[in-house]
Amino acid sequence: MLYLALFIGIVSIVITTKLTQAFKLSSIWGLLGQICASLVIIMGGKLEVSHINLGNYIELGYLTIPLTLVLLVGFTNVMNMETVQNPSILLLPCVSLVCFSIFAFFTGDSFVLITGICASLTIMFILLYGYFSGKIFVGRTLTTSIGFIIAVLSISLLKISIVTIYIPIFTLVLPFTLYYLIQDKITSVQSITVTSLIAILFGVLMFIIPSNILWYLVVGLTIILVITQFSRKYRFI
Repeated sequence: MLYLALFIGIVSIVITTKLTQAFKLSSIWGLLGQICASLVIIMGGKLEVSHINLGNYIELGYLTIPLTLVLLVGFTNVMNMETVQNPSILLLPCVSLVCFSIFAFFTGDSFVLITGICASLTIMFILLYGYFSGKIFVGRTLTTSIGFIIAVLSISLLKISIVTIYIPIFTLVLPFTLYYLIQDKITSVQSITVTSLIAILFGVLMFIIPSNILWYLVVGLTIILVITQFSRKYRFI
C-alpha cells in the first residue's frame, strides 16, 4: 500500500507543479499539492512519526500528523529550484538515496531499500541520457518529485531511529546549502564536485561515527540551517 501511496503522491506533485507553471499560478498551489501528496502518504500509506526515541520513548500523540506533515513538506522542498543550469546537481540526491539504501539494507527495511535503489538508478539514467544526448532539462517538477521521495524515505527510517534524520540533512541539505554559497565564486563544475564530495564524505561518516555523536551534530546543524532560512539567498523551504 505504501508503494501505491508514494506513486499517487508523486503524480499529485507532478500535476500540481505542471499546472502551477503552465498557468503561472501562485506557488501556494504547488505547496497545496505537496500537502495533499503528504496526506496521501500519511493516511493511505500509514506512514507517520508517532514517537521519538532519545533514550526515553516519547509519544507525540496529537502532534504526530502535524509533525509528519511538516517533515514531508520540508524535505520535499530541499531542492526547490526553478531551473538547474547543470543537471549534475542531481548527484547530491543520488548520494542521499544510496545512503538510504545502504542503511535500509543493514536494518532490513525493504521499502526504503527498493525505493532508494530504483530512484538512484533513475537519476543515473537521467544523467547518462543527458550526457550522451545533450538534451536534458532539470526543472522544479523533477527536483520536487525527488525531494518528495527523499522525504518519504526519511520518515520511513525515522521509525527505526531519529538519528537517521542525519542522512537527508548531512548528505543533501548541508551540501545543497553549501552549493548556494559557492556557486557564484567558482565554476559550476567545481561547485558541484565540491558539494558532491562533501555529501559522500558525510555519508561515509554516518557508518563510522557513534549515534550519540551524530545526534549532537544533527541538533547543531539543524539550528544553523534554521538561522540561514532568514536569508532569502540560502532559503530552501
